[in-house]
Amino acid sequence: MRHSTPAAALATAIGVAIGVATDAAGQAQFLDRLPNMYPMNSLPDPYESQDNWVDLPDGREWGSTAGVDIDPDGSHIWAIDRCGGNSCAGSNLDPILKIDPDGNVVTAIGAGLFLFPHGIHVDSDGNIWVTDAQGPNPDNPASAGMGHVAIKLSPDGEVLLTLGRPGSAGDGRGPLLNTPCDVVTDADGNIYVADGHGGQSMIAGPETVARIAKFDRDGNFITSWGRLGSGPGEMRTPHAIDIDSMSRLIVGDRGNNRLQIFELDGTYIGELRQFGRPSGIYIDDDDTIYVADSESLFANSQNPGWITGIRVGSLRTGIVDYLIHGAVEAYPNGSNPEGVAVDAAGNVYGAVVSQGGAFIRSGR
Repeated sequence: MRHSTPAAALATAIGVAIGVATDAAGQAQFLDRLPNMYPMNSLPDPYESQDNWVDLPDGREWGSTAGVDIDPDGSHIWAIDRCGGNSCAGSNLDPILKIDPDGNVVTAIGAGLFLFPHGIHVDSDGNIWVTDAQGPNPDNPASAGMGHVAIKLSPDGEVLLTLGRPGSAGDGRGPLLNTPCDVVTDADGNIYVADGHGGQSMIAGPETVARIAKFDRDGNFITSWGRLGSGPGEMRTPHAIDIDSMSRLIVGDRGNNRLQIFELDGTYIGELRQFGRPSGIYIDDDDTIYVADSESLFANSQNPGWITGIRVGSLRTGIVDYLIHGAVEAYPNGSNPEGVAVDAAGNVYGAVVSQGGAFIRSGR
């Protein structure tokens, strides 16, 4: 197995395109010149990881966490917990938790609203957006009339807006959603939903939803782009989504083991493959990107040779600097977070789904 080289060698491999693309045209040229990546595994890890740092109330234990984001104050953390398991169907627990830097849960909201809370985004006003990536299961009456939505909540849990129709799956052509994975808002309040969780299955049919749906700040549908596939602008599960400082939409196209980059109107710019199999992404103000790879070691991940963890690098240069393994007692060989976020102090939070779930903090 051929392993990765340090960042300097990667820069040599990519060539003179590194660091010279500052406008959209130059960036597109830079992206097109990137080579096919061999596994980026042998990278420095200057982080120490900590588990069990949150004091969950009433004897509660973490289930699958999946999503995490940072409050506008830069220090409080908002995390998803799938009600102590991997589903909230029939549960009266609040799946959305606000946690202070000392690990105390200071707010819990969202009970009864979600089946499978998945992606979370905290906007600049402090409102909480969460997607529900499942729909009704006829074998579970508790799931009737639920799922296929993205919900905006106030910090105290009031429902402010619902995108999609609870319990109704869309076909990828309008405002109805179908197992939406993630959501983000831009500076003008427009809303972008990474829609479609089933595309990475090798038996996914052509009707499988795999798109970005765009709404205005009031929830009116504007447009969508993308379809199932592996070509430019096509997707096989758009699992994560964020916006960088250049107002470009970065999509974690998990089933294709790549990040795709778009203008906010859907114009395709290019792709990056050196960050692994992206389940979650978080972008700092300086365009440092943290990419959570939760699946590369799975037998069916379709990303052979790569390992899981959080890869840290730059969207401006394409260089990957670090790989956070997240090793703790419950995950001695490294954890595999699905969601990732970074607070103002530089602590990196990994929301782990597998092996029962965990919420791991890594600091330098």
